[in-house]
Amino acid sequence: MQTTKIPATIVTGFLGSGKTTLMRHILEKAQGLRVAVIVNEFGELGIDGEILRTCAIGCKDEGGADAPEGQIYELANGCMCCTVQEEFFPVMKALAERRADIDVLLIETSGLALPKPLVQAFQWPEIASVFTVDSVVTVVDAPATAAGQFAHDPHAVDAQRLADPNLDHEASLHELFEDQLSAADLVVLSKADLVSPEELAQVRALVAEEVPAEVKMVEAVQGSVPLSVLLGQQRAAEIHIDARHSNHDHDEAHDHDDFDSLFIDLGAVDRDRLIQALQDIVQQHAVLRVKGFAALPGKKMRLLVQGVGRRFDAYFDRAWKEGEAQATRLVFIGKGLDAGLLRTALAASEV
Repeated sequence: MQTTKIPATIVTGFLGSGKTTLMRHILEKAQGLRVAVIVNEFGELGIDGEILRTCAIGCKDEGGADAPEGQIYELANGCMCCTVQEEFFPVMKALAERRADIDVLLIETSGLALPKPLVQAFQWPEIASVFTVDSVVTVVDAPATAAGQFAHDPHAVDAQRLADPNLDHEASLHELFEDQLSAADLVVLSKADLVSPEELAQVRALVAEEVPAEVKMVEAVQGSVPLSVLLGQQRAAEIHIDARHSNHDHDEAHDHDDFDSLFIDLGAVDRDRLIQALQDIVQQHAVLRVKGFAALPGKKMRLLVQGVGRRFDAYFDRAWKEGEAQATRLVFIGKGLDAGLLRTALAASEV
C-alpha cells in the first residue's frame, strides 16, 4: 500500500504571465514522471486545456498525446477559491483513487484566483491523507511588472475581474498581485529576456518587498526552469499557509451560495436567434454572466459564446473533433435561476 503523499505543485500568476508555458515545460521535461494536471480556466472554454492537449506529451506509459480524456482535469469556473467546495473536491477524490498511478500533481490556477484558500483546502482530512503542497510557484510577468502594470494586459484582467460575480470587485490589481506573492514558495520572473538588467533588478526589489526572505526568485525565458528547482521543494505549504498574510483574509468566511451556476444543453442552433434569446434572457432574469459554445448547422467549427450584461461576443474558436458530439452547452451564472424557464426561452433558437 502506498503511504507517501503525492506532492502537488500549484502554479499561480496573472493572465498572460507565462503559467501555461511553464507548465508545458514541466510536462515536456517530465522524463517518465506520471503527472496529473488540473487546469482552472476562466472565460473562453477550453483554451488552456486545448494548449496543453495539443502538446505531444502526457503520461508516457498511457499513450502520450493519444492518451484518453481524463488525464487533464479542467475546472470551468474561473475562481478556484470559490470552486474548492464544489468541483475541486470530487476531482481530488478521483485522483486519490488513482494515487498509485500518479507521481506529481500539477495545478494551474486562473489568473484571478487567490492561492491561499486553495492551499488551505489541502488541510481537509480527505485530501491531507493523500496529497501535500510541495510548493506554490508564483509566475511574475517581468516586463509588465517593470512597467507598473503587473499584468501584460491589465485592462483584460480587470474586465475579467469585474465580469465574475465570485470575485472581490474592490480589490486593486496590486492587491491581487500581493496576494499571489503572499502564498509563494518560489517566484518565477518570466520573460526575463524582454527587460534590461536594470529593470529586472527593479522587479526583483519589488517582489522582495512582498515575500519572506527565504522565498527564492528565479528568472525564466519561455518557461525554462530546471525541474530540480520547480519540483521536490517539500514545503508542505498547507501546514504553514494560515500564517501567510493576505489582503483577502477577512473574506475567508465569505459565502458565494447566493449565486447559481447551471448548464443548459441544446442541439444545433441559429446564431442570430440564439444571441437574441440570450439578450432577452438577461433582461428578464437575474443572469450576470453567460459562457459556453454552440453548434451551428452545416458548420465544421465550434462557436464560442460569452456574455456580460446585454453584450455578447460569439466567434468560431476551433473545429469540432472527430467523434465529438456537435451540440450546444451554455453556462449561466446569476441569482434565483430556473433551468426550465431558461430552456424554454432558448427553445426558439434551436433548428
